[in-house]
Amino acid sequence: MNRKKFWLAALFVYLVYGATTFITHSVILRGYYMRPDVQTAWRPGAEMNAHSWVRFLTMAVFAFFFTFIFAKGHERKGLMEGIRFGIYIGLFTFFVSSFEQFIIYPIPYAVVWYWIIAGLIQSVLMGITAALVYKPKAA
Repeated sequence: MNRKKFWLAALFVYLVYGATTFITHSVILRGYYMRPDVQTAWRPGAEMNAHSWVRFLTMAVFAFFFTFIFAKGHERKGLMEGIRFGIYIGLFTFFVSSFEQFIIYPIPYAVVWYWIIAGLIQSVLMGITAALVYKPKAA
């Protein structure tokens, strides 16, 4: 495995993950999260902020393994491979974890689908990012 490409891809995947997480939850869904029926499921803001370091750590772990799995199995097929990989990982992680959260926490059903759609978009963007870093050099 090319370590330089791996760490570069992992860094870019981490940045894409972080940016899309911020856009999804702090911009797009912020108003929805403020609804009284949704707010009851969250920790108070100050408490969430105190634990935000955990988010950065889990995003780094996710970016590492996302890139590791892509790097180990990629077939040098370009962007479509990254898109396909993103869809697989998105369904595997976000579909499953969003419904698991629905079972455990009193969140509206719509939140589950917002998270799944956002997670799929994130994963596809991360797959494209990894594919761009790993694309073969032009002859």
